[in-house]
Amino acid sequence: MTESWTWHGGGLEAAKRHFGASEGDWLDLSTGINPHGWPGAADMAFDWQRLPDTGALARLEAIAARYFGVDAHHVCAVPGTEIGLRLVGTLVGGPAHHIVPGYRTHGAMIAGSIAIDWPAAQNATGNLILANPNNPDGRAVDADAMRDLLARRAGWLLVDEAFADGTPALGIAASVADARRLIVFRSFGKFFGLAGVRLGFVIAPRAVVAALRERLGAWPLSAAAIAIGIAAYADAEWIAATRQRLPQAAKALDTMLVRQGYRPTGECPLFRLIETEDADALFERLARQAILTRPFADNPRWLRIGLPADADALARLEAALGDG
Repeated sequence: MTESWTWHGGGLEAAKRHFGASEGDWLDLSTGINPHGWPGAADMAFDWQRLPDTGALARLEAIAARYFGVDAHHVCAVPGTEIGLRLVGTLVGGPAHHIVPGYRTHGAMIAGSIAIDWPAAQNATGNLILANPNNPDGRAVDADAMRDLLARRAGWLLVDEAFADGTPALGIAASVADARRLIVFRSFGKFFGLAGVRLGFVIAPRAVVAALRERLGAWPLSAAAIAIGIAAYADAEWIAATRQRLPQAAKALDTMLVRQGYRPTGECPLFRLIETEDADALFERLARQAILTRPFADNPRWLRIGLPADADALARLEAALGDG
């Protein structure tokens, strides 16, 4: 019954069709997207008759580079991290390993990539693909350990930092250099809560950036994505406040889940993972009450729960969890 929602989060339309509740009734906790998105986009206007400006794209990459702590020559904006992952995979090639549990696309980036767990990754040969913090279990590895892993490798280290904005000390984008086989991926939509903008970044040696630009061609991003990205990355006050707010909200979610008899895991403030005897049944029970979460086809004991937007949403989730 849950197969339709195990590929990615966000399958709200399918949930509405299957479970019958109207859109206004749904509480979508199936993704790891900040429920309090950057507010400035709502007031922005765009000239849809003009092609995106190349100078504006360069400004976006420059301001994002400052945010990431790298030189702009190492930054290439892409229309979503998903596309960035897949394009870089074709550029790098194999052999490769990807860490599981992990983001599903990591296993599809490089043909023939072999799934391994985190302990085995310490001695794996070839290219290595992983996320930090990890999705879906929220495992986080400190930056020193990641740099040590990089120093011991002969192949490429491909690090998906889509969820790193909330815990920036974990990021190793600043270690990217032309002489290092390190590529880092960053997402705009999750921390800034604007997944529909479809904006991401590949941070890589200049030769990789040049090859990626050739694959992307002219006008890889919309004018709206460029303008929103420039303004949001410049909003230091909102960024700082959000980095304080998200851990507090995650702590409230943890407290509630423990109160309901679950043990939440993960260090990413945008979601938590719980393990229960029959997660599919819990998914169904919550969905019947118009609360969408994220089940997993390869682990029927797991359910990922995104961050509720406010106290009312948290209370609604608690009531549904207790109605068993």
